[in-house]
Amino acid sequence: MPDIGILMCGHGSRDAQGTREFAGLAEAVARRFPHWTSAHGFLEFAEPTIAGGLGRLIVSDAKTIIAVPSLLFSARHAKTDIPSVLRANTPPGIDVRYAAPLGFDPKLLRTAADRIEEAEAASGRATITRAETLLVVAGRGTSDAEANGDIAKLARMLSEGMEFGWGTACYSGVTQPQTGQVLDQAAKLGYRRIVVMPYFLFSGTLVDRVYAATDEAAEKYPQIEFVKAPYLNAHPLIVETFSDRIIQALESPSHDHTRTDDAHRHDHEHSDCNQEWHIHAPLGPAVPIEQYSLAPRKPS
Repeated sequence: MPDIGILMCGHGSRDAQGTREFAGLAEAVARRFPHWTSAHGFLEFAEPTIAGGLGRLIVSDAKTIIAVPSLLFSARHAKTDIPSVLRANTPPGIDVRYAAPLGFDPKLLRTAADRIEEAEAASGRATITRAETLLVVAGRGTSDAEANGDIAKLARMLSEGMEFGWGTACYSGVTQPQTGQVLDQAAKLGYRRIVVMPYFLFSGTLVDRVYAATDEAAEKYPQIEFVKAPYLNAHPLIVETFSDRIIQALESPSHDHTRTDDAHRHDHEHSDCNQEWHIHAPLGPAVPIEQYSLAPRKPS
């Protein structure tokens, strides 16, 4: 099917490292679909833009385009901003399939657990147990309460699944509580170690902010070991999950005009019905969480 294109849609960052990391992820996903044309673009702060990436696929003769929001949860950018750019730049005759965000996929939980385990392995105090450790999961922070709640849910799932003494969430921007506030509170609870996991796909200002707050807490509370876990990045399971989303979007019925939220449905009802395109957003897979155990891995 040479007329299929893949468009990886990133948020964008002023951080050059984060931009390079996203481009590397897009290339890794593209290698899984060697017979299709691939491109990537950013919503803001970086080039190429999503509109530019879409244009390159259209010029390459792609008639069906899988637009993949490279975002962890379905907040405003996934629900509104990226679909708006796609609608504004898609000509008649092009079928745009909008893939689901990564969400609560078991593979992402396993990825986060792997990153936490990497940090624990590099710790200087191997005798500290999980029961003596508090896990803090740091999210982006958004004006979307549902997305903020997703980070709190994720922290609970990871802390219980990995058998930490306790777990909680914090945010690096927009909403409360911020990372420094949570670490100040956590330091009073008597745990010997605090692991801070930035639940982000790529490097950037917000990840730097999480790490800086962790370093500051480590200076204030030297009796506690503060451990900084790596962010997700292009872990093999991340690449695999994006590939899953692409296949799901392609296999969804092309006549289904399901949109990402009520505002999109309202917009579609009042748009030019002669325009021959749609954005279809399928749900993610229903996979039992037990498929990817978060229990500590035994040495091979």
